[in-house]
Amino acid sequence: MGTLRKATATWNGTGLEGKGTLNSKNQFFNNTPYSFNSRFENVDGTQGTNPEELLAAAHAGCFAMALSFAVTQAGFTPEVLHVEAKVALDADRDGFEISVIKLHLTGEVSGMTEAQFNELAEAVKLGCPISKALSATPIELITQFTTK
Repeated sequence: MGTLRKATATWNGTGLEGKGTLNSKNQFFNNTPYSFNSRFENVDGTQGTNPEELLAAAHAGCFAMALSFAVTQAGFTPEVLHVEAKVALDADRDGFEISVIKLHLTGEVSGMTEAQFNELAEAVKLGCPISKALSATPIELITQFTTK
């Protein structure tokens, strides 16, 4: 078994009116609040986080790092790889589901062609560990590329 990372969630009260906190050993999450409001009603995120936002952050981070390795392995140096991930939570017949993940990638890599960049990005979209874990959900990728 590989390295295990751990976070904890504590919830108090009902789903609608209760509140929870997230914690991690490194205190990145240090009693970070989450609730029904932060998940479904507070779109600016000022009342805490939610599982979809955390999933988006994990996916964006994993994708950017994996693409950096792929670009480097191809013989280039990425100047900037910026990934925005959006996770859609929609109602379905059983409650809710994550219906789509949208990755928007902006990259600058000296000497690489846009075709090479897009090919690597598509491969990483399928192959980064978080993408693999989320493979039951459609993942869309939009790229913007610049080179020097």
